Amino acid sequence: MNSTLIKVCGMREPENIRQVEALGADWMGFIFWPGSSRYVGRRPDYLPTGCKRVGVFVDAAVGDVLRHIEEYALDIVQLHGHESPDYLRQLPATVGTVKAFSIATPADLAQTGCYEGTADYFLFDTKGRAVGGTGEQFDWSVLAHYQGGTPFLLSGGIGPDDGGRIGALRHPQLAGIDLNSRFEAAPALKDIEKLQTFITKIRNNEQHQ
Repeated sequence: MNSTLIKVCGMREPENIRQVEALGADWMGFIFWPGSSRYVGRRPDYLPTGCKRVGVFVDAAVGDVLRHIEEYALDIVQLHGHESPDYLRQLPATVGTVKAFSIATPADLAQTGCYEGTADYFLFDTKGRAVGGTGEQFDWSVLAHYQGGTPFLLSGGIGPDDGGRIGALRHPQLAGIDLNSRFEAAPALKDIEKLQTFITKIRNNEQHQ
């Protein structure tokens, strides 16, 4: 069985970045959308070297994304707005891409079709009225209706008590999980103890499957 890719998103504080990196997160997300309470703003004094750096954008100009790729040495770009497949094709082939989709019902999965072959991963988040995460979960049984060929990350309100449910999920394209608000002491400040306990449970579950 492949190891679950664990992404911790919404990072900003240098010491917190170091701590999360030490837990063995695979990806670390930095939000470059000014409307977010986890907006990075200025470049942190420390950036991780032991995991992949993910830049999160919402309908940003391509030039702005390219500037952040260079400044932060981003490995992956995650797009949460209305970016088209052509938009993704304008990004460097050396950078991985994740296209996020808001999901509530099986019908919402249809929007992924035209992005097949352009994004490296999809991310399925909970549909809400505002841009960005809601901190709430959608009905994960909807995932059974996804028949695309692009691997996906599960996002949206995953919390400390969901380790068992994550371990029980079965889908050939489920690549990983995206952790954020429910592991925080404050916006952009992760609770290391909660994260450590959760990540340990996920890894232990994998060893026993």
